[in-house]
Amino acid sequence: MSPANTPNTAPPDADDPPPVPPEAPAPEECCNSGCIPCVYDTYNEAMDEYRAALKAWRARHGEKE
Repeated sequence: MSPANTPNTAPPDADDPPPVPPEAPAPEECCNSGCIPCVYDTYNEAMDEYRAALKAWRARHGEKE
């Protein structure tokens, strides 16, 4: 079969890429004033969501933690 007749199949992971971790805030982004929420609080929540998404992704792809 010539390449022109090959079905257009994407690799299995193409439709389900691994989650991307959030970017950590730079030290100067925290004003140390006790803001609620602090940029670090927001980052920690985003990391919790990332970890859960990564765990689910690994389970779907048969990878161990």
